Amino acid sequence: MTEKRPFRLPSAKLVAIAAVAGIVCGAGVMMFRLIGSEGQVQGQVAAQSGLCEGAAKRIASLKPFLKGQVAAMSAAERPRVIPLSFKGPDGAAMTEGDLKGKTVLLNLWATWCVPCREEMPALNALEKEKGAGNFEVVTINIDAGEDEKPKAFMSEYGIDSLKLYRDSSMGVFNALKKEGLAFGLPATLLIDDQGCLLGSMNGPAAWDSEDAKALAEFAKAK
Repeated sequence: MTEKRPFRLPSAKLVAIAAVAGIVCGAGVMMFRLIGSEGQVQGQVAAQSGLCEGAAKRIASLKPFLKGQVAAMSAAERPRVIPLSFKGPDGAAMTEGDLKGKTVLLNLWATWCVPCREEMPALNALEKEKGAGNFEVVTINIDAGEDEKPKAFMSEYGIDSLKLYRDSSMGVFNALKKEGLAFGLPATLLIDDQGCLLGSMNGPAAWDSEDAKALAEFAKAK
């Protein structure tokens, strides 16, 4: 276990309420767009339903592992692929599709986020112990600017098993917020090897705990 212990963030319910005004204001425009693209949307939903059929079956089996130190993770009500764009460790553009073939614990963090800083050593420990060909802890940093600040943080804290994925535009965070999956930082997703959402969490967790290790083991099992 790491010496630094994560702590809870404020409830996300108040943040969710604040989003209602924006949803109502845009309702007219959204209705027009939805009517115009109904066929396209239905096609996308149908494609994802087939792709994520296996994920839907696995979620029920996943629920007993969402306990203890990872009890704050919620099983996905609707498994689907969340389109994401970010940069890989080499600076090249990536999408969620590039992670297919492995189960991913995807975590959004920033150096200015205190709970993020607290849980990074634990995420590093989980990747060090459980990271393999079919599982990876993917931590995407969303600091604005260049890479120097997150690189310096990772060096200072001994984060030596996690790769530096980046999105300085905060596009990934905004995409998850739009899906109702991110209300603040850190935000974490559990994604299967087909890119389908299994579960999500807002706030930090003790990712080096036995509960987290058991969840990772089950999630990556075929």
